[in-house]
Amino acid sequence: MPNILVLNGGSSGLKAVLHKINGDDLPDLPPLPAWEARVDWGRYPGKAVVSIRKSGRTATETEMKIETSQEVLDPVLRSLLESKGRVDMVGHRVVHGGKSFRDTTRITPEVKQEIAKLAQYAPEHNRLELEAIEATERNLGPGVPQVAVFDTAFHATMTPAAEAYPGPYAWFEEGIRRYGFHGISHQYVSRRAAGIMGRDLAGLRMITCHLGNGASLAAVLDGKSVDTTMGFTPLEGLMMGSRSGSIDPGIIIHLVRNCGYGADQLDHILNKESGLLGLSGVSADMREVLTAIEKGNARAKLAFDVYVHRLCRLIGAMTASLGGLDALVFTAGVGENCTPLRDRVCRQLSFLGIRLDSAANEDSPMDKDIAERDSAVRVIVAHTDEDWAIARECVRLLNGKPKQ
Repeated sequence: MPNILVLNGGSSGLKAVLHKINGDDLPDLPPLPAWEARVDWGRYPGKAVVSIRKSGRTATETEMKIETSQEVLDPVLRSLLESKGRVDMVGHRVVHGGKSFRDTTRITPEVKQEIAKLAQYAPEHNRLELEAIEATERNLGPGVPQVAVFDTAFHATMTPAAEAYPGPYAWFEEGIRRYGFHGISHQYVSRRAAGIMGRDLAGLRMITCHLGNGASLAAVLDGKSVDTTMGFTPLEGLMMGSRSGSIDPGIIIHLVRNCGYGADQLDHILNKESGLLGLSGVSADMREVLTAIEKGNARAKLAFDVYVHRLCRLIGAMTASLGGLDALVFTAGVGENCTPLRDRVCRQLSFLGIRLDSAANEDSPMDKDIAERDSAVRVIVAHTDEDWAIARECVRLLNGKPKQ
């Protein structure tokens, strides 16, 4: 009965969860964690909010002044050791696995070096995840095995036609191709949605919409990814909280050639000053954008309208990749909680036979089908749990079972 610690770092925060595993037959739904911590450093500049909950008790919340996210890792891990002691294995979400990692992998010095190399393609994520790996070594010691679960691995089933960019073929050979991200979430919620529908994954065509601060869609057929919106980096695809998503590459050429922009400046603008934040001028947080709309803010309304437009357009593209659609799945912070977004999207896509049950949509649904009975496409709101998916991968690796 191993104790599995999961460290899930994102662009704006960290989740740490300790699961005490009982037996090999793991349920799809996660049990109550023995200990968990949530750290948010994205909402308040120069400050991290740390929330720690032990064995289902009320969470304790503290604030820390920080200059870098690394400063909060050691205190969180020390809190775990003080309260719960033994950790048998640590599972890390690692965003970019490139060509090197197509499955869950035991972390070695060589694996760490490759994760560091891949940080150039996902700098906000891979560097933080490498810092978490090193903080774990410092606090738990080198004897505790660590495992990397890659966000890109779920999309390794895409065909070359879906992976290749239409540039020189040398790009493809060199690894400049579409990898896709949020794979841990897409895999988890596709299985969860099938369970909610009472369907087997075989033959099921679904689009999973992971809509958070980062956002992506996946076209999932038979439980496998056949297409996705993110690509070589997590910047491609949907408009996001502060990321632009896909734009005309000619804009980049124009800014470099005529406006004197450099790579670092463009990187910052496209990742930190675009998306909902860039258009609205209000926030990267959808909740604050909606509040601004209620107060008559025209830029906030434009940001929301562009978000809906681009989301619907890419759902159409994913539907084409699947050759039809049986289920549309909303997940992550925006997908799970933004009632007006789901309403707008489903109304705009009614030509696909989607019929949304408005009352169900308004009723804070979670892990529910919110489509009308006569809808040709089921609409599912599913709570994603990347942490439990990572814990399951750790147990699979411990038991030497093949990838599902």
